[in-house]
Amino acid sequence: MSLQGGTSAAKIVAPVMGVREADADGKDRKFVTALARGLEVLRAFTPSEGQLGNGEIAERTGLAKPTVSRLTYTLTKLGYLAHLERLGKYQLTPAALALGYSALANMRIRQVARVHMQELADYAGASVALGTRDRLGLIYVEHCRSKYGVMLRLALGSRIPVATTAMGRAMIAAMSEPERDWLLGYVKRAEGKNWPQVKAGIERAVKEVAARGFTLSLGEWERDINAVGAACLAPDGSGLFAFNCGAPAFQFTRERLESDIGPRLVNMVRNVEVDLGGR
Repeated sequence: MSLQGGTSAAKIVAPVMGVREADADGKDRKFVTALARGLEVLRAFTPSEGQLGNGEIAERTGLAKPTVSRLTYTLTKLGYLAHLERLGKYQLTPAALALGYSALANMRIRQVARVHMQELADYAGASVALGTRDRLGLIYVEHCRSKYGVMLRLALGSRIPVATTAMGRAMIAAMSEPERDWLLGYVKRAEGKNWPQVKAGIERAVKEVAARGFTLSLGEWERDINAVGAACLAPDGSGLFAFNCGAPAFQFTRERLESDIGPRLVNMVRNVEVDLGGR
């Protein structure tokens, strides 16, 4: 399962895939299963599925419906969910939003990187994003758009896959080998018959990052969208992040990505790392 060529030996503590994987043998005495299940319920809500009933939540989390009913009742009492009686569904409340906002507000890399990201976005006439991994995806925690050029639809809070995007593959390439193997075990199961093709793309990305610090995605995630990605291991200890710069393929040719945008993105990441380590 191992892919050679990782650029960082850093130890990264990554989130597990779910309650069962977190406490597989049920013997971790410090693990609070009820809390984990409650968080899984909150995670079931997505931007495209903001209203869910108990049955839908049970299906998405793998929890028994009676358990889900107790959890949604409790989360409603605590103010994190609102019950829409007419629809028989629940939705997240601003109290849940406050948790995410607090995390973003205290993420120092966002403040440090934004000026550098905007400069690159304006130069390239493209979008530049900063992401962090969440299970088998990445979440945009900062996003800058060019004042010019064709804009992509993604924005702050958008989720993209880790295995088929330039940002995700750059992050995989920067992981330590044990961490990478751990993650790719889950990716393999999720991808099924697509795994050989996905694996080949990841192996190529590992070699690209080792050779020049960035990797490309040429229409592999979204057709007609090309992007370049580079990872950033924050020297302040806040973890592993990744940046991308993307635009429509007619704007970002392979040649431009390899000779211009990619090297500029790597230089931007190094500047961010220097600024983060300056305090």
